[in-house]
Amino acid sequence: MTALTIDPYATRPAPGRFLFALNPLAKLVAPLPAMLVLVFVRDLATPLAFVALAYLLLLAGARLTGRLALLLVVVIPAAALVLGLGMALWTDASRVDTSVTVVQIGGWSLYGGALLLGMATGVRLAAIVALALIAGLTSSGPDLVRASVQQLRVPYRIGYTALAAFRFVPRFGYELEVIRQAHRVRGSHGGRGPFAALARWWGYIVPLLAGAIRHAERVALAMDARAFGAHPDRTERHLVPWRARDTVFVAAFWLVSAGILIAFFPWTL
Repeated sequence: MTALTIDPYATRPAPGRFLFALNPLAKLVAPLPAMLVLVFVRDLATPLAFVALAYLLLLAGARLTGRLALLLVVVIPAAALVLGLGMALWTDASRVDTSVTVVQIGGWSLYGGALLLGMATGVRLAAIVALALIAGLTSSGPDLVRASVQQLRVPYRIGYTALAAFRFVPRFGYELEVIRQAHRVRGSHGGRGPFAALARWWGYIVPLLAGAIRHAERVALAMDARAFGAHPDRTERHLVPWRARDTVFVAAFWLVSAGILIAFFPWTL
Protein backbone atom coordinates (compact mmCIF):
# COMPACT_ATOMS: atom_id res chain seq x y z
CA MET A 1 0.00 0.00 0.00
CA THR A 2 1.20 3.50 -0.71
CA ALA A 3 1.75 6.17 1.90
CA LEU A 4 -1.36 7.99 0.67
CA THR A 5 -3.48 4.88 1.20
CA ILE A 6 -2.11 4.28 4.69
CA ASP A 7 -2.29 7.92 5.75
CA PRO A 8 -4.04 10.52 3.57
CA TYR A 9 -2.08 13.30 5.31
CA ALA A 10 1.34 11.77 4.74
CA THR A 11 3.85 13.74 2.69
CA ARG A 12 5.22 11.68 -0.18
CA PRO A 13 8.52 12.78 -1.70
CA ALA A 14 8.27 14.08 -5.22
CA PRO A 15 10.57 12.39 -7.72
CA GLY A 16 13.86 14.22 -7.81
CA ARG A 17 12.79 16.74 -5.14
CA PHE A 18 14.95 16.02 -2.13
CA LEU A 19 13.39 18.56 0.26
CA PHE A 20 10.17 16.55 0.49
CA ALA A 21 12.13 13.52 1.70
CA LEU A 22 13.72 15.36 4.62
CA ASN A 23 12.41 15.49 8.16
CA PRO A 24 10.39 18.70 8.75
CA LEU A 25 12.47 19.49 11.81
CA ALA A 26 15.66 19.37 9.73
CA LYS A 27 14.23 21.98 7.37
CA LEU A 28 13.37 24.15 10.37
CA VAL A 29 16.63 23.73 12.28
CA ALA A 30 18.93 24.23 9.28
CA PRO A 31 17.99 27.85 8.39
CA LEU A 32 17.16 28.92 11.95
CA PRO A 33 20.65 30.23 12.90
CA ALA A 34 20.87 32.20 9.67
CA MET A 35 17.43 33.69 10.25
CA LEU A 36 18.43 34.79 13.75
CA VAL A 37 21.70 36.32 12.54
CA LEU A 38 19.92 38.19 9.73
CA VAL A 39 17.99 40.15 12.33
CA PHE A 40 21.21 41.87 13.40
CA VAL A 41 23.10 42.38 10.12
CA ARG A 42 22.95 45.76 8.41
CA ASP A 43 24.69 45.27 5.06
CA LEU A 44 23.09 44.43 1.72
CA ALA A 45 25.35 41.64 0.46
CA THR A 46 24.74 39.16 3.30
CA PRO A 47 20.93 38.96 2.96
CA LEU A 48 21.26 38.83 -0.82
CA ALA A 49 23.52 35.80 -0.47
CA PHE A 50 20.99 34.07 1.79
CA VAL A 51 18.18 34.92 -0.63
CA ALA A 52 20.19 33.26 -3.40
CA LEU A 53 20.82 30.22 -1.19
CA ALA A 54 17.14 29.87 -0.31
CA TYR A 55 16.06 30.29 -3.94
CA LEU A 56 18.59 27.68 -5.05
CA LEU A 57 17.28 25.15 -2.54
CA LEU A 58 13.64 25.86 -3.39
CA LEU A 59 14.20 25.59 -7.13
CA ALA A 60 16.19 22.38 -6.74
CA GLY A 61 14.22 20.70 -3.96
CA ALA A 62 10.61 21.87 -4.24
CA ARG A 63 7.88 21.47 -6.83
CA LEU A 64 8.14 24.43 -9.21
CA THR A 65 4.52 25.46 -9.67
CA GLY A 66 3.07 28.65 -11.05
CA ARG A 67 2.21 29.85 -7.57
CA LEU A 68 5.75 29.21 -6.32
CA ALA A 69 7.25 30.97 -9.33
CA LEU A 70 4.96 33.96 -8.76
CA LEU A 71 5.93 34.05 -5.11
CA LEU A 72 9.67 33.89 -5.76
CA VAL A 73 9.85 36.10 -8.84
CA VAL A 74 7.20 38.74 -8.13
CA VAL A 75 5.82 38.78 -4.59
CA ILE A 76 8.99 38.59 -2.50
CA PRO A 77 11.05 41.02 -4.65
CA ALA A 78 8.14 43.48 -4.86
CA ALA A 79 7.58 43.34 -1.11
CA ALA A 80 11.30 43.86 -0.46
CA LEU A 81 11.37 46.82 -2.86
CA VAL A 82 8.30 48.51 -1.38
CA LEU A 83 9.48 47.94 2.18
CA GLY A 84 12.98 49.14 1.33
CA LEU A 85 11.69 52.34 -0.26
CA GLY A 86 9.39 52.94 2.69
CA MET A 87 12.20 52.47 5.19
CA ALA A 88 14.42 54.78 3.14
CA LEU A 89 11.79 57.53 3.32
CA TRP A 90 11.46 57.12 7.10
CA THR A 91 15.19 57.03 7.81
CA ASP A 92 16.63 59.97 9.73
CA ALA A 93 18.87 61.83 7.27
CA SER A 94 21.17 63.01 10.06
CA ARG A 95 22.27 59.42 10.77
CA VAL A 96 23.18 58.29 7.25
CA ASP A 97 25.70 59.18 4.56
CA THR A 98 24.54 62.37 2.83
CA SER A 99 27.26 62.57 0.19
CA VAL A 100 24.98 61.28 -2.58
CA THR A 101 21.54 62.81 -3.22
CA VAL A 102 19.17 60.48 -5.06
CA VAL A 103 16.01 62.61 -5.12
CA GLN A 104 15.48 66.21 -4.04
CA ILE A 105 12.06 67.86 -3.78
CA GLY A 106 12.19 71.35 -2.39
CA GLY A 107 13.86 71.21 0.99
CA TRP A 108 13.55 67.43 1.28
CA SER A 109 16.25 65.09 -0.02
CA LEU A 110 16.55 61.34 -0.28
CA TYR A 111 20.18 60.44 0.23
CA GLY A 112 22.01 57.39 -1.01
CA GLY A 113 22.84 56.29 2.52
CA ALA A 114 19.14 56.24 3.49
CA LEU A 115 18.24 54.33 0.34
CA LEU A 116 20.99 51.78 0.96
CA LEU A 117 19.89 51.30 4.57
CA GLY A 118 16.24 50.94 3.59
CA MET A 119 16.94 48.43 0.82
CA ALA A 120 19.16 46.44 3.17
CA THR A 121 16.23 46.21 5.60
CA GLY A 122 13.83 45.10 2.87
CA VAL A 123 16.22 42.49 1.49
CA ARG A 124 16.98 41.26 5.01
CA LEU A 125 13.29 40.57 5.67
CA ALA A 126 12.98 38.97 2.23
CA ALA A 127 15.87 36.66 3.11
CA ILE A 128 14.20 35.63 6.37
CA VAL A 129 10.95 34.89 4.55
CA ALA A 130 12.74 32.95 1.80
CA LEU A 131 14.58 30.82 4.36
CA ALA A 132 11.32 30.13 6.19
CA LEU A 133 9.74 28.97 2.92
CA ILE A 134 12.21 26.08 2.73
CA ALA A 135 10.23 24.29 5.43
CA GLY A 136 6.90 25.98 4.81
CA LEU A 137 6.54 24.90 1.18
CA THR A 138 7.90 21.37 1.53
CA SER A 139 6.42 20.16 4.83
CA SER A 140 2.90 19.29 5.89
CA GLY A 141 1.39 20.26 9.22
CA PRO A 142 0.66 16.68 10.31
CA ASP A 143 4.23 15.56 9.57
CA LEU A 144 5.62 18.52 11.52
CA VAL A 145 3.45 17.62 14.50
CA ARG A 146 4.47 13.96 14.28
CA ALA A 147 8.14 14.88 14.06
CA SER A 148 7.81 17.20 17.05
CA VAL A 149 6.16 14.45 19.08
CA GLN A 150 8.64 11.78 18.02
CA GLN A 151 11.94 13.70 18.03
CA LEU A 152 11.36 16.69 20.33
CA ARG A 153 9.20 14.72 22.78
CA VAL A 154 6.42 17.27 22.63
CA PRO A 155 3.43 15.78 24.53
CA TYR A 156 1.06 14.32 22.01
CA ARG A 157 -1.86 15.89 23.89
CA ILE A 158 -0.52 19.31 22.88
CA GLY A 159 0.62 18.44 19.36
CA TYR A 160 -2.42 16.60 18.12
CA THR A 161 -4.85 18.94 19.88
CA ALA A 162 -3.24 21.88 18.07
CA LEU A 163 -3.39 19.93 14.81
CA ALA A 164 -7.09 19.20 15.31
CA ALA A 165 -7.74 22.89 15.98
CA PHE A 166 -5.77 23.89 12.89
CA ARG A 167 -7.89 21.61 10.73
CA PHE A 168 -10.96 23.55 11.77
CA VAL A 169 -9.92 26.34 9.37
CA PRO A 170 -10.53 24.50 6.06
CA ARG A 171 -13.65 22.98 7.59
CA PHE A 172 -15.00 26.46 8.30
CA GLY A 173 -14.21 27.50 4.75
CA TYR A 174 -16.11 24.53 3.35
CA GLU A 175 -19.15 25.10 5.57
CA LEU A 176 -19.17 28.81 4.76
CA GLU A 177 -19.25 28.02 1.05
CA VAL A 178 -22.15 25.57 1.58
CA ILE A 179 -24.08 28.18 3.56
CA ARG A 180 -23.47 30.83 0.90
CA GLN A 181 -24.69 28.50 -1.85
CA ALA A 182 -27.81 27.62 0.18
CA HIS A 183 -28.61 31.31 0.71
CA ARG A 184 -28.02 32.03 -2.95
CA VAL A 185 -30.42 29.25 -4.01
CA ARG A 186 -33.11 30.57 -1.64
CA GLY A 187 -32.56 34.15 -2.72
CA SER A 188 -31.82 35.32 0.81
CA HIS A 189 -30.31 38.77 1.39
CA GLY A 190 -30.16 39.71 -2.26
CA GLY A 191 -29.24 43.07 -3.62
CA ARG A 192 -26.13 45.17 -3.84
CA GLY A 193 -24.40 47.68 -1.67
CA PRO A 194 -22.75 47.64 1.75
CA PHE A 195 -25.98 47.09 3.69
CA ALA A 196 -26.94 44.06 1.61
CA ALA A 197 -23.44 42.61 2.04
CA LEU A 198 -23.64 43.20 5.79
CA ALA A 199 -27.03 41.49 5.91
CA ARG A 200 -25.67 38.50 3.98
CA TRP A 201 -22.67 38.09 6.28
CA TRP A 202 -24.85 38.50 9.35
CA GLY A 203 -27.00 35.65 8.09
CA TYR A 204 -23.92 33.40 7.82
CA ILE A 205 -22.92 33.74 11.48
CA VAL A 206 -25.56 31.59 13.20
CA PRO A 207 -25.41 28.56 10.84
CA LEU A 208 -21.61 28.77 10.77
CA LEU A 209 -21.43 28.72 14.58
CA ALA A 210 -23.91 25.83 14.69
CA GLY A 211 -21.80 23.88 12.20
CA ALA A 212 -18.64 24.63 14.18
CA ILE A 213 -20.22 23.33 17.38
CA ARG A 214 -21.40 20.15 15.66
CA HIS A 215 -17.95 19.58 14.17
CA ALA A 216 -16.26 20.17 17.54
CA GLU A 217 -18.59 17.66 19.18
CA ARG A 218 -17.82 15.04 16.55
CA VAL A 219 -14.05 15.61 16.92
CA ALA A 220 -14.31 15.39 20.72
CA LEU A 221 -16.30 12.15 20.54
CA ALA A 222 -13.85 10.66 18.07
CA MET A 223 -10.89 11.55 20.32
CA ASP A 224 -12.65 10.13 23.38
CA ALA A 225 -13.46 6.93 21.48
CA ARG A 226 -9.74 6.53 20.76
CA ALA A 227 -8.84 7.13 24.43
CA PHE A 228 -7.00 10.34 23.60
CA GLY A 229 -5.11 11.55 26.66
CA ALA A 230 -5.68 8.39 28.69
CA HIS A 231 -2.00 7.35 28.54
CA PRO A 232 1.28 9.31 28.63
CA ASP A 233 2.22 8.17 25.12
CA ARG A 234 0.60 6.61 22.08
CA THR A 235 1.61 4.29 19.28
CA GLU A 236 2.38 6.26 16.14
CA ARG A 237 0.61 5.14 13.00
CA HIS A 238 2.87 7.14 10.70
CA LEU A 239 6.55 7.53 11.60
CA VAL A 240 8.64 10.53 10.57
CA PRO A 241 12.17 9.36 11.39
CA TRP A 242 15.33 11.43 11.61
CA ARG A 243 17.74 9.92 9.10
CA ALA A 244 21.39 10.45 8.28
CA ARG A 245 20.47 12.65 5.31
CA ASP A 246 18.72 15.04 7.70
CA THR A 247 21.91 15.40 9.74
CA VAL A 248 23.93 15.93 6.55
CA PHE A 249 21.49 18.60 5.33
CA VAL A 250 21.59 20.51 8.61
CA ALA A 251 25.38 20.33 8.87
CA ALA A 252 25.87 21.38 5.24
CA PHE A 253 23.45 24.30 5.61
CA TRP A 254 25.21 25.49 8.75
CA LEU A 255 28.59 25.28 7.02
CA VAL A 256 27.37 27.25 4.01
CA SER A 257 25.75 29.83 6.30
CA ALA A 258 28.96 30.20 8.28
CA GLY A 259 30.90 30.58 5.04
CA ILE A 260 28.59 33.37 3.87
CA LEU A 261 28.90 35.21 7.17
CA ILE A 262 32.69 34.85 7.23
CA ALA A 263 33.02 35.98 3.62
CA PHE A 264 30.91 39.13 4.00
CA PHE A 265 31.41 39.69 7.76
CA PRO A 266 28.51 42.17 8.04
CA TRP A 267 29.53 43.47 11.48
CA THR A 268 32.31 45.68 10.14
CA LEU A 269 29.82 48.44 9.26
